[in-house]
Amino acid sequence: MSTCHWCHVMHRESFADEEVAELLNDRFVSIKVDREERPDIDHIYMKVVQGLTGQGGWPLHVFLTPNQKPFYGGVYFPKEGRYGQPGFKDVITQLYDQYIENPEKIQNIGDKITNSLQEKVRAEQGEQLEEKVLHRCYNQLSRTFDTIYGGFGQAPKFPTPHLLTFLLKYHRWTGEKQALNYVTTTLDSMAKGGIYDHLGGGFARYSVDQEWLVPHFEKMLYDNALLANAYIDAFTVTKNERYKTVVQEIFEYVERDMTDPLGGFYSAEDADSEGMEGKFYVWNPKEIIVHLGEKKGDLFCQVYDITEKGNFEGNNIPNLIHARVENIAEEEGLSVDALLVNMEEAKRQLFQIRDERIHPHKDDKILTSWNGYMIAALAKAGRVFNNADYTVMAKRSYRFINENMVIEGRLQARFRDGETAYNGYLDDYANLLWASIELYETTYELDYLGKAKQLTEEMIELFWDKEGGGFYLSGHDSEQLILRPKELYDGATPSGNSVAANQLWRLAKLTGETRFEELLNKLFNVFSGEVSHYPNGSAHLLEAFLLTHLKGKEVVVLGLSEDPEVQTFLKKLHERFLPEVTVLSSNSGLNLASLASFANEYEQIDDKPTVYFCENFHCERPTTDLDSILTKLI
Repeated sequence: MSTCHWCHVMHRESFADEEVAELLNDRFVSIKVDREERPDIDHIYMKVVQGLTGQGGWPLHVFLTPNQKPFYGGVYFPKEGRYGQPGFKDVITQLYDQYIENPEKIQNIGDKITNSLQEKVRAEQGEQLEEKVLHRCYNQLSRTFDTIYGGFGQAPKFPTPHLLTFLLKYHRWTGEKQALNYVTTTLDSMAKGGIYDHLGGGFARYSVDQEWLVPHFEKMLYDNALLANAYIDAFTVTKNERYKTVVQEIFEYVERDMTDPLGGFYSAEDADSEGMEGKFYVWNPKEIIVHLGEKKGDLFCQVYDITEKGNFEGNNIPNLIHARVENIAEEEGLSVDALLVNMEEAKRQLFQIRDERIHPHKDDKILTSWNGYMIAALAKAGRVFNNADYTVMAKRSYRFINENMVIEGRLQARFRDGETAYNGYLDDYANLLWASIELYETTYELDYLGKAKQLTEEMIELFWDKEGGGFYLSGHDSEQLILRPKELYDGATPSGNSVAANQLWRLAKLTGETRFEELLNKLFNVFSGEVSHYPNGSAHLLEAFLLTHLKGKEVVVLGLSEDPEVQTFLKKLHERFLPEVTVLSSNSGLNLASLASFANEYEQIDDKPTVYFCENFHCERPTTDLDSILTKLI
């Protein structure tokens, strides 16, 4: 990962050091892997290190026998040993000596570790998933919720937006007000914190403290896409304009700093600039006063917590965690609105000044899976906010992927400097499927629904385990490693199996093809043991399971897309949180029939906009009274 802070530290300390390099090159064949390009390799050997040391993370180091079997591993190693931590020089020399002196012992260790991995990859299949697992997931989240600053667990705090979207659906299903409160408290606190870039938009990777104040400053495309998705959903529930503003600022950041001229989205920005973590983002009061003037500068410092003492290593991360906006406005003789207008102008000025600094390194590789997340978020925002610009951005990136990242019909994982590489993984297919369905539900262009079906068929063919069930991470046509992993855990991003589950549910409802639901049920069953054991580790998968407990509602709208009555009806649907509702729209049932055969005989009544409505496996008579259908949906 080019944006990994401790990877850079270790590079400077060890890999760029001639003494260490000589020790390493004399004894081992060194292979450097970008885990974002090869998640299959990362997944396997991360499990090894977690098993050996009880922790994982990056930089990840694994020592292998010539036949790929691991016998030792760890994360960050200092050059010299300290505080009981082995130094990298000692690790290199001692492991080599052991390998030379006792190769059978090393081979034995490798065999045991590999056998253990192969056992673990066999899913812990239990009985069918039961409704109670949804309540258990909610209760687990309740127990770890930070009632003051939001989020789950202790510092360091990660955004985990899939936990928030699960809670929104849980709230929709049960009416549990506390579930919604967990979401809004977290989103409000994050948007006030230093983890959010108040000048340039977008979120950092995580916060090192409880308050969301001090981030690990790297910015990842996937975090911003998934958080945008959570803020959009929360907006549809609460109509909180601040959530809409956060989404707009995320997309402004992505369009400005993370978009390739050809349309794809870059992966990440580093935490470091000029060799210092966070230097690009921090301020001191003197700088603020110089650039804004005494009065406005002092006001900005009051509002955004810029002090002489500082809140980060003697400098300041702008934040609103403890801001007393009403009090400051009153003391200054301003209305709150006038104060906020002043602050927006000040932020624009400071952003221009900051833009002249040396920027952090940008990881400009384009990953299909992460682009899928961002396309999905943009398409949803285009629909919810009725903003064509977001839809255009989504369509452009989607077109880029399909034109540049498919070789002989096989989706690829990475594009950089004109080169496309690596057969796509499950996440690439599942996330692009997600993007396809979001684009369809925003534009109602059937090509996107057709592409969704095609991707699903390919995903099943390439990744589905025909014997044990569930999707493998790598395709049957990919490089053979010591094992073929299946990923279920929803970590920084939802697993490919979790995303696939949610999109299989949607596609089944949109097309009427029950075989997709049958596959979904097999997916639930094969992972039921693991999910039941630790529900909130598979919260995104449980979103799909929760959807099967909501009363599914299918809507088919027949009428010209430019008809004001059709537009009004769809707009009212789009601006609400209705995860259990799927919508098809066209000027005739015949147009839909190639992808949704059940619509073959659907016709308009008296040439008027007509809605066909089905709920919980039964259908009502078609009607031209569109408002009457709205009341059933909302």
